[in-house]
Amino acid sequence: MHIAKNMTDEEVRRLSWRCRRGLLELDIILQRFAEKHLATLTAKELVAFNNFLDLPDNEFLDLVTSRIKASNVEELKHKNLDAFAMQSVLVKLSGHEIRKN
Repeated sequence: MHIAKNMTDEEVRRLSWRCRRGLLELDIILQRFAEKHLATLTAKELVAFNNFLDLPDNEFLDLVTSRIKASNVEELKHKNLDAFAMQSVLVKLSGHEIRKN
């Protein structure tokens, strides 16, 4: 895994540890996300991602799979997170990235 320019080695290790979850589906999603995107997240995306990691597994999976919207998650409503950063992280987590031509 490449280390993000805006994260220390310790922060990368901590985030990687937090990506271990109780649901196999979420573990797979987070492993792929970490390998592909963790090193390139912006500071605002890192804040959003950290807040997503605070969610219970089932709610987090529902968010990633678009069963619920971030705006409907009580734990996220009052955190004043950047909406664009949250959406960007969710797109990367879902694996449905918009490809640039």
